[in-house]
Amino acid sequence: MAYENLINEDQELYTLIESEEHRQREQLEMIPSENYVSLAVREAVGSPLMNKYSEGQAFKRYYQGNEFIDYIEDLTKKRALGVFNLDPELWGVNVQAVTGSVANLSVYNALLQPGDTIMSMFLYDGGHLSHGWKLPNGKPVSMTSKVYHPVYYYVDPQTRWFNYDEVEKIALEHKPKIIISGGTAYPREIDYKRMKEIADKVGALYMADVAHEAGLIAGGANKSPFPYADIVTMTTRKTLRGPIGAMIFAKKEYIEAINSSVFPGLQGGPMNHSIAGIAVALKQAAQPEFKEYTKQIVENAQSLAQELVDRGYDVCTGGTDKHLVLIDLRNLDITGTDAAVALEKANIIVNKNTVPNDSAKPWNPSGIRIGTPAITSRGIKKDEMTKIANWMHLAIMNREDEKMLEELKTQVRDFALTYPVPGLDS
Repeated sequence: MAYENLINEDQELYTLIESEEHRQREQLEMIPSENYVSLAVREAVGSPLMNKYSEGQAFKRYYQGNEFIDYIEDLTKKRALGVFNLDPELWGVNVQAVTGSVANLSVYNALLQPGDTIMSMFLYDGGHLSHGWKLPNGKPVSMTSKVYHPVYYYVDPQTRWFNYDEVEKIALEHKPKIIISGGTAYPREIDYKRMKEIADKVGALYMADVAHEAGLIAGGANKSPFPYADIVTMTTRKTLRGPIGAMIFAKKEYIEAINSSVFPGLQGGPMNHSIAGIAVALKQAAQPEFKEYTKQIVENAQSLAQELVDRGYDVCTGGTDKHLVLIDLRNLDITGTDAAVALEKANIIVNKNTVPNDSAKPWNPSGIRIGTPAITSRGIKKDEMTKIANWMHLAIMNREDEKMLEELKTQVRDFALTYPVPGLDS
């Protein structure tokens, strides 16, 4: 993408953007929630569609001049339903929520009353703030936890897998109005069928948040929640390889209330340019090569997990079914912050993360979270996971050796530059 006008009008900002492009080329992006969009997606997001204000739903706008915006949003919805093989007579979709957190809050706002009980995965066990998080002392952190009453289910302390019998016991005790599955750091697939059975037993709605797994589900690398869930929310920027945005899928009896909750309940006019970018990403996700891409993501993650196990790391649940690997560093007496900082110095980007039974504070937790979507988008394959795991191990074990970290930085940069970055180099 050319920047001629930006160079002329704002050299300072252009220089910062140029530096970020260099960073993306030279580093291995291994945060599970990040990825690269194609040049086609970038062009759609940077289009004149951002000039139009379009409150309301497609073909039911408050402002005039939305003829083509309506067709674009309608096209995006049709592609969304198609990618996940959904019957439009049974399912509806909203593509206007600007983020996953807004999408989730829109569902609660539409279908619950303030003070209602919601049940979700405990944050330290892999859950998400938008599912209702209070600190252990009871202080609400997210807006969700201020409006609704959250209760949590947990992974088994020894295996760190879900015990669905225990999840059911908690549901029977608290009788939530909605049960939410999904999160940010649980490396195993969710048993959607069992979660739906639990929800039905207590008369709750079942919402599956698949923000992380959306692309893996679309590509067939992970199982789908749609046969079981009442509502499915997702972001579009992670494994789906779209721009920042979100989608809310709901059974037809719920979608109108959710649409009204998004607008006028929580937002004004949608980001039409981002919706167009989502449309492009959805078209790409419907192609055969996307299935191969998602399969490769999982193969890379599983191979990387095993390589790290072989080097003595405590990989939570012993591996992964998805795109992410969660490492508990307490057996090595290393903090997640120290490991993440050392890896960044070596041009490997991961994030510090809480782990099950974590006794440390969230801002300096005991683990790191690693993902393979972005490096897989660059064409890096399973055979390279040994090399990457070795660099990671050397960086973490030599985290105070600046000379070693500088040497690793050069090695990783030279390796990374041999793989093009989608949207920048292709």
